[in-house]
Amino acid sequence: MNTGSDESGEVVVVTGRADRTGAADEAGAVEAGDRRSGPGLGSRAPEFVKARRALHLSWQVGVFVVGLAVVAAGVAMLPLPGPGWVVIFAGMAIWATEFVWAQLVLRWTKRKVTEAAQRALDPSVRRRNITLTVIGLVIVGVLAGIYVSKFGVVMPWKIQGR
Repeated sequence: MNTGSDESGEVVVVTGRADRTGAADEAGAVEAGDRRSGPGLGSRAPEFVKARRALHLSWQVGVFVVGLAVVAAGVAMLPLPGPGWVVIFAGMAIWATEFVWAQLVLRWTKRKVTEAAQRALDPSVRRRNITLTVIGLVIVGVLAGIYVSKFGVVMPWKIQGR
C-alpha cells in the first residue's frame, strides 16, 4: 500500500512502545518516518480521551457520525447547488483526525490533485486544452446557427399584445 511517500523502498520503523489500546507511540513513528509528511498516522484525540477506552470509543463514534453527516451533505450538494466536493473533502478531513484509512485517502488525493495541477500547468497540455475548447465552441456555434436558420427563434410562450 502506498502511504504517500515519493521515495521507493522507504521503510517506516515504529520505535515507540504500545499502550493498552495497542496503538504505538506516535513520537517514534514521526522520528523514523518521513519528516515531510507532518505528524504520524493515528488518532489526534486529546491524551485524556485516549487514556480511557470507553471515552476514546465514544470519541471515535462521535467523529464518525459528524464526518458522515458532513460527507452526506456534500453528496447531497453534488446535484443541488453548493460546493459538494469541497464539503465531501471536509468530511474526509474530519474523519482523518481519528481514522488512519481516511488519512491515507487524503494523502493519496492530495498527491493526485498536486500531480494534476502540475500537468495542467505544462505549456503543451495548456495549448491542447485551449485548442480543444475552441474547437468545441466552434462546433456548438455552428450547430446553434444551423438550428436557428432552420427553425428560427421561437419563444416557448406566447405574449399577446395590448
